Amino acid sequence: MSRKILITGVSSGFGLLTAKALIEQGHQVVGTMRSTSGKNEAVASELSSLGVHLVELDVTDGQSTGNGVAKAIELMDGLDTVINNAGVGVLGIQEMFTVEDMQKVFDVNVFGVQRVMRAVLPHLRAQGKGTIIHISSCIGRITFPFYGPYIASKWALEALAENYRTELSGFGIESAIVEPGGFATNFIGSLIRPSDDTRIESYGELAHVPEASVAGFEEAMASHPDQKPELVADAILDILNQPFGEKPFRTVVDKMGMGEPITAYNEKLDEVTKGIYTAFGMEGTLALNK
Repeated sequence: MSRKILITGVSSGFGLLTAKALIEQGHQVVGTMRSTSGKNEAVASELSSLGVHLVELDVTDGQSTGNGVAKAIELMDGLDTVINNAGVGVLGIQEMFTVEDMQKVFDVNVFGVQRVMRAVLPHLRAQGKGTIIHISSCIGRITFPFYGPYIASKWALEALAENYRTELSGFGIESAIVEPGGFATNFIGSLIRPSDDTRIESYGELAHVPEASVAGFEEAMASHPDQKPELVADAILDILNQPFGEKPFRTVVDKMGMGEPITAYNEKLDEVTKGIYTAFGMEGTLALNK
């Protein structure tokens, strides 16, 4: 079945790979990026040549988001699937990030998702059916040093998605979260660094560990050639191909050791959640997921 899909953040990484995969599967796709010119001109041209409709949309701007969603619905003459993929990452010691630094991260990873949701939901609720997929992270479930603000934003996204899951199920809108592990994409090259380094020397040798960890990550990637970013696009396609109302709420994508423990953690949380919701007579709000 061909879907009408809006995916944010297709200029690189998972978004780019997913947009290509969706088009290959015969879906209608509108991909968004902040600008289709400048550094994105080449990738925009490539996606357009494949049949992806491109819309300029900045998730940090409410008017831009509203206009972009309206344009997407116009281009596809409808909308039934939304993939919240746009995101930014960080690298550095948490104390060095100013409040303003953290606000920039949350403005994309959390508030950006909320802007998109507020723009798409009136349409999805009116038609009584839809699918939402949020791209989170394995470190949206646990903490890991030197990615603090990013992790906090992904934890917030997980909570946002959990709540939308329950409040939207009665409108026929199913929800899913994809949690990738670490992958070799250009996401690493665009990580936000702290803007305040005046305290860094007080951390001693630890001050140099965040940047050194990047080299360690690259070595780990080299030793795990099966950890390919295409796995994330494949996981999204697999979710979409599953029957409506039977999709898993959380899907972990990782081949470097985080997959099994995070999946076990998610299964336990799902058990706890169902138990609490049942105790309060609200188990029906979880009906659109396995």
